[in-house]
Amino acid sequence: MMIKKIALLMSMLTAFACLCLTPAGAKEVYINGIDFGFPPFGYVDKAGNPAGFDVECANWIAKEMGFEVKHQPMDWDGIIPALNAKKIDFVASGMSITESRKKIVNFTLPYYEISQVLLVLKDQTDDFTSLVTTGKKIGTQRGTTSTKLLKDLLSTGKYNFEIVEYDSTDLSMEDLKIGRIDASSMDSSIANELNKDGVYKTAGTFDGPTEKYGYAVRKGDDKLLTLLNQGLKKLMADPQWQVLKEKYDIH
Repeated sequence: MMIKKIALLMSMLTAFACLCLTPAGAKEVYINGIDFGFPPFGYVDKAGNPAGFDVECANWIAKEMGFEVKHQPMDWDGIIPALNAKKIDFVASGMSITESRKKIVNFTLPYYEISQVLLVLKDQTDDFTSLVTTGKKIGTQRGTTSTKLLKDLLSTGKYNFEIVEYDSTDLSMEDLKIGRIDASSMDSSIANELNKDGVYKTAGTFDGPTEKYGYAVRKGDDKLLTLLNQGLKKLMADPQWQVLKEKYDIH
């Protein structure tokens, strides 16, 4: 009987010690998955640190809503599987709200609107039509809306071009520079950023409705979805929203 009492006492002391090791009022920590190279929304800077408009917005929201956020760069085509596998908690990195994605994740309120475009070197003369009808090579990042649109065009049998898929838009742009591909497809947001260098230009826009960016959250994670929605509303009503938009030249 004495041995049982001692064992029970030791168990209680261990549980108490574990509680003492947990800081009082410790903040919840959420991991945000971001693209490796999707400026100005989410990317890894030259120093190897997560950066971008969505990164700073998420930091502001975390501080305002009382939680901590860490940013995890990863390949874009695996980012939703990583979310649903609980390797990350949400995605704030220029993700378009699409019907197919809404079937497997939930989205916050939208905060930015974009279209899909083809980017070429500035001295190229091809327009959108010639690029998709004359056997050109068009680069695209795996898992993006642009990739789906390109594949949809090919499936009609009315177009003639080759799709070249990459792990990131950065890799696609490197091949565009050296002539391995003739154009690169992407969101208008990143095209606007790249066009600032004076090296590229937009050759045309895909037909179809515009899309909106939102933060993706696992289905059933209503607590986090509510936190992010409340935080986004506060940020968009705060002067800091315009400060960040001007900093990253987002219009």
